[in-house]
Amino acid sequence: MKTLDSTSEFPILNHAEASSGQPKYEQLRDYVVAQIQSGEFKAGAVLPSENRLAEVLQIARSTVRQALSALERDGLVRRVHGKGTFVHEQARQRLSCGQDLFALIVPETDFGFYPSFQKSFEESAAALHNQVIVCNTGNEIEKQGHSILQLIDMRVAGVAIVPATSPPTPAFHLRQLQQHHIPVVCCSRRVEGVQAPLLALPFEEIGRQAGAMIAGQGHRRVAYVSMKVTEHVRLNERGFRKGLGDRVEVDTYYGSTDRPGPKAHEEELSDAIDRMMSGETPPTAFFATFDSLAELTYLLLSRRGLRIPEDVSVVGFGGSRRNGALVSRLTSVTLDELRLGHDAADLLNRMRNGELPIDFSESREMSLGISDGQTLGPPPAGTV
Repeated sequence: MKTLDSTSEFPILNHAEASSGQPKYEQLRDYVVAQIQSGEFKAGAVLPSENRLAEVLQIARSTVRQALSALERDGLVRRVHGKGTFVHEQARQRLSCGQDLFALIVPETDFGFYPSFQKSFEESAAALHNQVIVCNTGNEIEKQGHSILQLIDMRVAGVAIVPATSPPTPAFHLRQLQQHHIPVVCCSRRVEGVQAPLLALPFEEIGRQAGAMIAGQGHRRVAYVSMKVTEHVRLNERGFRKGLGDRVEVDTYYGSTDRPGPKAHEEELSDAIDRMMSGETPPTAFFATFDSLAELTYLLLSRRGLRIPEDVSVVGFGGSRRNGALVSRLTSVTLDELRLGHDAADLLNRMRNGELPIDFSESREMSLGISDGQTLGPPPAGTV
């Protein structure tokens, strides 16, 4: 069994300049990683003791301990009490497995803009010679935490995430990735307390544009349909009311769950529509904050014998790729999810290659568009 005890085995810190900005423990960790990847440090090889490394490299023992702890946390070395620190038998496999693998963590893969966002991310990653693994959390915080632990174990090269909101994603979820030197890009919404790039959805502007379209057709009583109330829903509703103006009355529906799939909302939303449409002045237009909810609203209204848009209008929000028989008919505010996928992959690649720091915190607001569709028209005669 080889013991790495020569001073020439660890030249990196002998020439490191303080002005480089990288902590010495990271330099030592990165050097060991590079030597494992190159095959210089074989599986099972014994690293010098903490005291020996501190003496040879002329650094504090606490700095050596910090580097070895990071390597152990990454599954690249094994530390055996009383025997020493060994290069893990699977170290090279773990590094080679992750170095060309990006991960995408999303709350949904079947509805809204998520399918085309995923496709765009995969296409952009492939152009950078990276494969993609997709983790569907169902917008559940526990599933998201398990996914992150698995991705850390796989040593992926970077993670793009639409953070779960049920409950809000805690900062330590993303910090775990960053502490293992895995770059993170937040998509749609940020996570408080985390320094990472954000590709932001302009929630208030989405609502404002939807409200302005509906008000422009002359509607004076409308309905706002959303999933569980969150900070971003509040922003969206505020923009919606701004776009409508002061003369328009608004009924609201908030689901008891923020899962984007329509099944989770069908019974509750059906009851809410019954209540709204049985009133003296029923709404003549509905805005749903996600295309899957807009599709469900369309179907529930149609079951009641209402024609769309002749009797009631429906407006949604979703991706610019309008695939599917019903979503292609919807009038919607749209997100450039193709740009979202491209920018996420590009930022991860630049952070992984060292062009940008892992705590790079630029915020970019994604652009919006309009899909005219066939579900928005003027209110029926005699309702205004």
